[in-house]
Amino acid sequence: MRPELRALVTNDDGVDSPGLAVLARAAAEVGFDVVVAAPDRQYSGSAASLTAVQTHGRTVTEERPPCGGAPTYAVRAAPAHIVVAALSGWFDPPPDLVLSGVNRGSNVGRAILHSGTVGAALTAALHDRRGLAVSLDVALGSTRDEHWEAVHEHLLPVLGLVEQAEVGTVLSLNVPDLPADRHRELRSASLDPRGSVQTLVEESGVDGMVVREVEVAGPPEPGSDRALLADGHPTLTALHGVGEAAERIDLPDSPDRAGRP
Repeated sequence: MRPELRALVTNDDGVDSPGLAVLARAAAEVGFDVVVAAPDRQYSGSAASLTAVQTHGRTVTEERPPCGGAPTYAVRAAPAHIVVAALSGWFDPPPDLVLSGVNRGSNVGRAILHSGTVGAALTAALHDRRGLAVSLDVALGSTRDEHWEAVHEHLLPVLGLVEQAEVGTVLSLNVPDLPADRHRELRSASLDPRGSVQTLVEESGVDGMVVREVEVAGPPEPGSDRALLADGHPTLTALHGVGEAAERIDLPDSPDRAGRP
């Protein structure tokens, strides 16, 4: 019998997001010991920020009714801050896995750098844990009902992959916002050079600016996560966090200030 793994479920859409409950329930179904801790409000675009609201030096937390059947906490902090706290003494025992999502909106391309959903999973890897970021490709500005149930059937096998992966592994799963019977097969995907959403400054002046998000124009790179997702495929991408580049830096000649030869 395998030892029970503890999974922290978090997100950047906030503790009341329906996607959070979808992920928590799936994690419990595969046998993980689940604890849910998520921001008390929207924290999209927070990347791996460690910001938090504190009172008298204490990060503000509040116990909430169970989410997906698991004990749940709302935290006035970015998701990566929650991950660091969970892995650094808040929970005993600390989580073995960090599951982040299900995000309302895709996280594709190199623009995932800015995603709080992905940032939480990458923070897990930085602390020698496995991480999974999960996103549903809800169109920007959409007002129709989301297909959260379609994420579920892809979660179960992917959670199995995360469980068996090496420590430090981070996977990103993106699911089309379509009924499950309209999904094509799950595909391994590379990152698109950009992503699905970009920031546009509409107005600017001495008193501030107006900034909004718009869909990225132009075709995606063939075979990328953005392209496959648009074609109806759920996509899975392996990620890694910050690391030095393989290339050596050619430094300019400079005098030795210490006077050594």
